[in-house]
Amino acid sequence: MAVNLKGRHFLTLLDFTSEEIEYLIDLSASLKLKKRAGIKGNALEGKSVALLFEKPSTRTRCAFTVACIDEGGHPEYLGKNDIQLGHKESVKDTARVLGRMFDGIQFRGFKQETVEELARYAGVPVWNGLTDMYHPTQILADFLTIKENFGYLKGIKLVFVGDGRNNMANSMMIGSAKLGLHFAIASPEGLRPSGELIKKCQEFNEVSGGTIEFFEDPKEAVKGAHAIYTDVWASMGEEAKLAERIALLKPYQVNKDLMAATGRKDTIFLHCLPAVKGNEVTEEVFESPQSKVFDEAENRLHTIKAVMVATIGNV
Repeated sequence: MAVNLKGRHFLTLLDFTSEEIEYLIDLSASLKLKKRAGIKGNALEGKSVALLFEKPSTRTRCAFTVACIDEGGHPEYLGKNDIQLGHKESVKDTARVLGRMFDGIQFRGFKQETVEELARYAGVPVWNGLTDMYHPTQILADFLTIKENFGYLKGIKLVFVGDGRNNMANSMMIGSAKLGLHFAIASPEGLRPSGELIKKCQEFNEVSGGTIEFFEDPKEAVKGAHAIYTDVWASMGEEAKLAERIALLKPYQVNKDLMAATGRKDTIFLHCLPAVKGNEVTEEVFESPQSKVFDEAENRLHTIKAVMVATIGNV
């Protein structure tokens, strides 16, 4: 059956089947080839999208903007000081206003509840550019990068090292379970996803053939890993916890010894960026041939374009 995502929101990968996620990754690869060939598209011609940002961004903002323009659309950036979202005007009312003016709405901010409320009332597709709970567009870029390096996803061993209860670990666990990857988290026991989310993902694994494992010893976790992933030790809004996190997570730094502990010569290093070099990853690993972080960053453009084309495109 052909995949049709027209009119769908993109809030969390929990809402998508394995076939739908694979379709978005394949569409991303196709759009990347088109971009590399210098072919301009028209899938978003006549479309306008609102880009709502509570949190600052480099990759998400630029990817949505360039992706929209590449396909003939008009992006409108709306920062936290540009509109009254949740302050003088409720999220519900903002959604109903923007939904009458725009064909799609991107939200990057703090609460997952905010993007869900926008989706409930906007009447147009709403895309999650990042919340404290999930970062689904990033996972598409990560999986496209892995597939470009290994040729497949099902059966890949992917290890997240560090703060294992953040939006990246949550989303990566969901995506891995949906597509049959062998996912592991190396972290202190107190920094792991919620039991409820783990249970859901274990149910997905029963269908996909994937697995989830948890380790306190990072060198044990990464044995046989195709890809090692890490993220900053204190997410936006958690800066006050940084000193505490540095002390707790120093043993989880991705360095040359940890990369060597995989026992594979083709292991790649991934990071959603920006990176704090010297904390979660060393400069040596970040700048090594194993590091694919800038391929991954570029792939934000192609995967975000795929999400917009699939949900509001003239196709």
